[in-house]
Amino acid sequence: MSSQRNGIVTLGVEIVQITPFGIWIDINGKEYYLDYNQYPWFRKAVVEDIWNVEVDQQGNLHWPKLDIDLEIDSLQNPEAYPLMYK
Repeated sequence: MSSQRNGIVTLGVEIVQITPFGIWIDINGKEYYLDYNQYPWFRKAVVEDIWNVEVDQQGNLHWPKLDIDLEIDSLQNPEAYPLMYK
């Protein structure tokens, strides 16, 4: 018998550090670096809004106040997700 219901996301996500150059984020014990050059949406964001990150039903990262969504797979396999920001 399992105490966990199917379909519930159990990922642990935590902002580890915010620097002048980017953000360090921990997802289930693995750290990723979001450089502002590649993720410019965070550059002028308020620190409190960056700290407020959630995992949605599909297991993607979501910053509600910034209206930013990132697939965790895009952090694990960035070559498969070319970023285009203009």
